[in-house]
Amino acid sequence: MATQEPSPPSSMESNKPGFPKQILANKLEDKHLCNCCQNLLRRPFQAQCGHRFCSYCFNRTVRDGPQKCNACIKEDIFEEPTSILKQGCAFPDNAARREVENLSAVCINEGCTWKGNIKEYELSHEGKCEYMIIPCPSCKEQIRFNEQERHNERECPERTLNCKYCKEPFHFKNIKAHDEICPKYPMICEGCAKKKIPREKYVDHIKFCSKFRTPCRFHVVGCDMSVEKERIHDHERACAYEHLNLLLHYIMDMKVSMEGLQPQGLELAGYKLLELHHSLRELEARISQLSTTSTRPPVQGATSSSSSSGLPGPPALALPLPPPPALAPTLSVSTSFTPLPSSVGAALELQLHSEKTKVAELGRRCTDLEVKAGMFENVVCVLNREVERFATTMEASNRQHRLDQDKIEALSNKVRQLERTVGLKDLTVAEMEGRLREISATTFDGVFVWRISDFTKKRQDAIAGRAPAMFSPAFYTSKYGYKMCLRIYLNGDGTGRGSHLSLFFVVMRGLSDALLKWPFNQKVTLMLLDQSNREHIIDAFRPDVTSSSFQRPVSEMNIASGCPLFCPLSKLDAKNSYIRDDTIFIKAIVDLTGL
Repeated sequence: MATQEPSPPSSMESNKPGFPKQILANKLEDKHLCNCCQNLLRRPFQAQCGHRFCSYCFNRTVRDGPQKCNACIKEDIFEEPTSILKQGCAFPDNAARREVENLSAVCINEGCTWKGNIKEYELSHEGKCEYMIIPCPSCKEQIRFNEQERHNERECPERTLNCKYCKEPFHFKNIKAHDEICPKYPMICEGCAKKKIPREKYVDHIKFCSKFRTPCRFHVVGCDMSVEKERIHDHERACAYEHLNLLLHYIMDMKVSMEGLQPQGLELAGYKLLELHHSLRELEARISQLSTTSTRPPVQGATSSSSSSGLPGPPALALPLPPPPALAPTLSVSTSFTPLPSSVGAALELQLHSEKTKVAELGRRCTDLEVKAGMFENVVCVLNREVERFATTMEASNRQHRLDQDKIEALSNKVRQLERTVGLKDLTVAEMEGRLREISATTFDGVFVWRISDFTKKRQDAIAGRAPAMFSPAFYTSKYGYKMCLRIYLNGDGTGRGSHLSLFFVVMRGLSDALLKWPFNQKVTLMLLDQSNREHIIDAFRPDVTSSSFQRPVSEMNIASGCPLFCPLSKLDAKNSYIRDDTIFIKAIVDLTGL
């Protein structure tokens, strides 16, 4: 009985609708279509009504409960309960499945030449086609499946790169932004023109670079010269007068600004306040004198008495009086004089009140200015403390930064040392692997088979002169016997150059040479094996004991000796059985007779 080929797992049945109609190589028939998704049936189920559905489509249709068959309704053959779709009312239609899977199919992806049947398409090609269009997971661009690796490495704008300077990863689109902050990015000193200074060491470099141009120390007061560090003292000596002049103007401007910040005219207000106090005391004294005069009894000749009394009286208070009548009694004269001091007192009271109001206003203003000045002084003190605290914090941050930089530098040195150590270990491992391969290929019975793969490429290298000769691994006549190897020229050597394959035998220096008989005098047979085991190419020779090629080696190996015309290249170029899968086999046999 023929065994049934394996089918895709059930997960494929439940997760995929029908096959796209475009993959069909022959004419499409309606019986091969799913009545739900209208694609080619995938794992078809047949309902009681006779209609077929994909397994995925049928399960999706009935997962929410029984449903009416749309195909029956469309064909006007709906009949209950036959046309009701529900779980358990359909069965796998294996006959229809085999019929669909045997249909001829082609790949729908542009450029793909795959052909087969639908079963082979599902098993080995669907979702694996190299020409399939897929979205890039990073940038969402539509690309071919076989170009995904190249796109991710060279084209994707969202690809991740490693900085060639600091080795840190970053997105390709951020390459310019990274170059602006990369601590290892090489910079050029504008002073000495030194190149390849890492950004993290650039600040330290310009601190000590004598050619770097730096602003003059008097730039804060107006000097706009930039001078090389080694000439800064010469500049300051040459421009001392200009610097002092700039400094003077700067200080004067600062003084004016500071005066503008102080209460305006505070000193002048103090002087005016003192003057007002003096005027106030004088007015109070005069008012007291006038009050005393107004309380005395009136007498004749008051005017003359008043004039000769010697009391001080300001001219401004003398008011013009009407002349008295000729027969008027003395009492009438004194009566007309009595109201005068009251008017003067009222005027003085008003003036005194006005002056007191001005004095109070000036005092209030002085108090406000003193409060504001005190407030400004407190603000300045607070700002000074903040500046001092900030300076202390900055100094501590700078010290910590320097410590961190030293630590990073030490760690970088350690990483570089570890990288060198790892590199040396890699070389040692590679050397040990080479020795292991050589030991695994070594034989100790005088018979050695040399397998040469990639024959075409190696022969082209020989023709081009890149690798004209090849040495085989060493082999021995016994564990403590002669050490030997083969040397082959794939494009010939000497008289066989360009026309023959040349094969030579080489005696090598071994650890047991002192125990062996010299010169080497064993018969050597060289063979190019026919991989069909019909006609090997064989050549043999017995060593010339007078030749230096067979004496005890004094260097790593003796001069090669053998057959420069071992095999015509034309024989290898024609159809032959010596080269199979781009590989040839060379066999060497050393006669052990007498050893």
